[in-house]
Amino acid sequence: MKIKAIALNTFKEAIRDRILYLLFFFAAAAIIFSRILALLTVGDRIKIIKDVGLASLSLFGALMAILIGTGLVYKEIDKKTIYTVISKPIHRWQFLLGKFLGLMLTLVVMIGLMSLIFLAVVFVHTFKFEPRLLIAIAFIFIELFLITAVAILFSCFSTPILSSIFSLAFYLIGHTSWGLETLIRKLKSGVWRSLAQFLYTFLPDLENFNFRTEIVHGLTIQPKFYFYSALYGFFYTLFILVLANIIFRKRDFV
Repeated sequence: MKIKAIALNTFKEAIRDRILYLLFFFAAAAIIFSRILALLTVGDRIKIIKDVGLASLSLFGALMAILIGTGLVYKEIDKKTIYTVISKPIHRWQFLLGKFLGLMLTLVVMIGLMSLIFLAVVFVHTFKFEPRLLIAIAFIFIELFLITAVAILFSCFSTPILSSIFSLAFYLIGHTSWGLETLIRKLKSGVWRSLAQFLYTFLPDLENFNFRTEIVHGLTIQPKFYFYSALYGFFYTLFILVLANIIFRKRDFV
């Protein structure tokens, strides 16, 4: 019940944040603009609409998670409300988990609305519903779970501005670290190859959640890849939340 109360309170606070609606507006505009862009582009129009729409969901969803998430814990510390919270019979992990679930509920609502707009634009163009698009959207949600956990982690020990920079760096690195695999194959055995292998092992690979290309182009994906990607997202998110809890527990608010 304590976690639920914190989650609902976090949701109420987040839903009143103006930046959330600004990002929602730009996301909706980008999705709707994709249809105009498709008309001006040579090629398969529906593929362009799908690709731009899914990319908009991923990008603006990540921005929502980062810009809202990086201030969740810091605001409580800055406003001194954290003293009231820790004085009550509540564990710090419950506080963090409540914040995480509250922001996830916010993202589910906002991304859900954006997804409806996206699916409506696709339907207007094709006059049919494509269930495979829901798979891509589902994995965007899994990616946002991880990004939210990262934003909360940085919020535990840094200011919102620095936390936003760190979280955005995590997002960008996560979508480019796949290039290390190609680099490893080209490097000869030695220190640099070992370093590249080390970075490839420990850096996040957010491309595990990106099935946009396969779904847009109608390519076949083996179910096991969905399972492995979901498992990767679950355990990575859990690891980040545990790390955030360890750091938060060491904070001295007395």
